[in-house]
Amino acid sequence: MKHQRGASLLVAVFAGSNLATAADDPASVLMRRALAPTPILEDLRQLTDTIGGRPTGSAAVDRAVDWGLARFREAGLENVHAEPYAAPRTWLAGAESAEVLAPRADWATPGSERLRIAALPFSAPTPAAGLEAEVLDVGEGDAQAFAAAGARVAGRLVLFHTTPMRGLEDLFTEYMETPGRLARAREARAAGVLWMSTHPGRLLYRHNATLDGSLYPLPAAVVEREGALRLARLAAAGETLRVRLLAGGRSDVGTPARNVVAEVKGREKPDEVVILGAHLDSWDLGRGALDNGCNAALVIDVARQAAGLAHEGIRPRRTLRFVLYTGEEAGLWGSFAEVRQHRAGLDQVKAQVVFDIGTGKTTGFSLGGRADLQGAVEAALAPASARGPFTQTTDAFIGTDNYDYLVEGVPTLVANQDGRPYLPDYHAESDTFDKVDQEQLKANTAVAAVVAWGLADLPAAPAPRQSRAEVEALVQATGLVEQMRLFGLWEPFVRGERGRAPAERGAE
Repeated sequence: MKHQRGASLLVAVFAGSNLATAADDPASVLMRRALAPTPILEDLRQLTDTIGGRPTGSAAVDRAVDWGLARFREAGLENVHAEPYAAPRTWLAGAESAEVLAPRADWATPGSERLRIAALPFSAPTPAAGLEAEVLDVGEGDAQAFAAAGARVAGRLVLFHTTPMRGLEDLFTEYMETPGRLARAREARAAGVLWMSTHPGRLLYRHNATLDGSLYPLPAAVVEREGALRLARLAAAGETLRVRLLAGGRSDVGTPARNVVAEVKGREKPDEVVILGAHLDSWDLGRGALDNGCNAALVIDVARQAAGLAHEGIRPRRTLRFVLYTGEEAGLWGSFAEVRQHRAGLDQVKAQVVFDIGTGKTTGFSLGGRADLQGAVEAALAPASARGPFTQTTDAFIGTDNYDYLVEGVPTLVANQDGRPYLPDYHAESDTFDKVDQEQLKANTAVAAVVAWGLADLPAAPAPRQSRAEVEALVQATGLVEQMRLFGLWEPFVRGERGRAPAERGAE
C-alpha cells in the first residue's frame, strides 16, 4: 500500500489510542485496527523473502513453524504451542531437467533443445542417469485418445495437452482430469508423463500426481508450455520425438511435521471454539506468498488484534483458536491430524474459517453445503458490510484445510475470493512477495477478524455438528462424493479413517 507518512502516523496513533469502550462493537474495533498499520507486511516479507518455499518435510517448513510460534508469542496469544504429527507421505524435489534428443539439427545452438520442467509431486523418480524415450502426443488424454494410440503408448513418454488457465474453474478442471489421465497412462504401460503447463512464458508450477498419500508409479513432469507446443507441432509434422527426462524427487512416509496453534480464551464458554486457520506450507518453486503465506500472515494479524482486545479486558464468548496448518499441499495432512488428535472434542468446535486463495477480494464464504450456517455468518459479517457485498454459497469441495472438519460434521467456512490475481502464480516460480495486493490483504484481514470474532461471540452456536448420517447425506447432495472418489478419499471415509466414524451414525 502507498500512504503518506503523516497520514499513516495519524492512523497509527488513532488505532493505538482508541481503546474499545462499552459502546464499541469489538468486531468493529478489530476491523479498524486491522485496517490501520500493523506488522502484517513485515511478517509476510520475513516468511517469503527470508524463509521462502516451505514444502512439508523440508528444513524450510520447520523454520516457518518456529517463526510462527515466535510471532504468536510476541503478539501475546495464549496457549501457544506446536502440535506434532506424522504426515502419511511427503515429497521433496530433486534434480530436474529435460532435453530433446530427436529431432535435432546439426546447427542447433548449445542449450536450444533443453526443456524447462517441474516434476509432479508424488510421481516416481527417473533413474539417476535419466530416462530416454520416444514421445507420443495423446492430446487431451481421454479414453478415446488412448484407444486410438493402442500399443504405441507402451514404453513411451506421453504428452498431455492442457487448456490455458484463465479462471478457478480451469484450475478445478485440471485437478479433476488428472487422476483419469494418469491412470490411463499407467494402464497403457507408458514410460512416463509430460504435462503441458497451463501457464505461458515458460512458467512452471507444481501439480500433484496424487492427493491421497499414494505414490504414482511413473515419472511425470510439467513441461514449459511453449516447449510442449513445439513437441506437439513436430509430432503433427510426422517427426519422431525423443526426450531425455531427469526427475529426482524423494518421497517419504511418516514424516515428522508440526502445526502451529494459539488461542484467545473465551469469557463465557471457553471450552467452545471457533477456529481461524490457513496453511503455512507451500510448494518450493516460488516463495509461497499468495499460496499461502499472505493468509498465514492474515491469521497472525487477526490473532494479534484479538489478543490486544483481550489484554484490554474484552474477549469473545467462545475461545478463538488460530491454527497454521502444515501438510496442506501434500494431502491436507495438518488439518487431518488436527481433527484426529482432537476428535473427542470436536463437538466443541463450533466453526472453522479458512482463507486460501491469495489476496483476491473476499466476496463471501463457501459454507460446505451447510445452508443452516447462512444466518449466523451474515450476522457475524454485519460490522464489515461496507467491505461487501458478501454472498454465501453452499457448495462443498476438496481443496483446502476445511475438508476433514467438514466430513467430521463441523461447520466450515472457506473464504470465496476473486481468483484472478491468484491463478497466474498458483504453485509457480512467480509466487513471490511482489505479487501480493497489499491493500486487499489488509481488507481481507479486517473481514477475517470480523467473521471469526462474530461467530465466536454469537449467543448461540452458529450451527450444530452434523451426525454421520447427515454428513453422508451432505456429501451426496453437494456432489462432494464424486470428488472424494476421484481423489481416493471415498474409501477412507467409508471405513471411518477420515470423517465422522460410522459408529456415530446414530449417536446424536
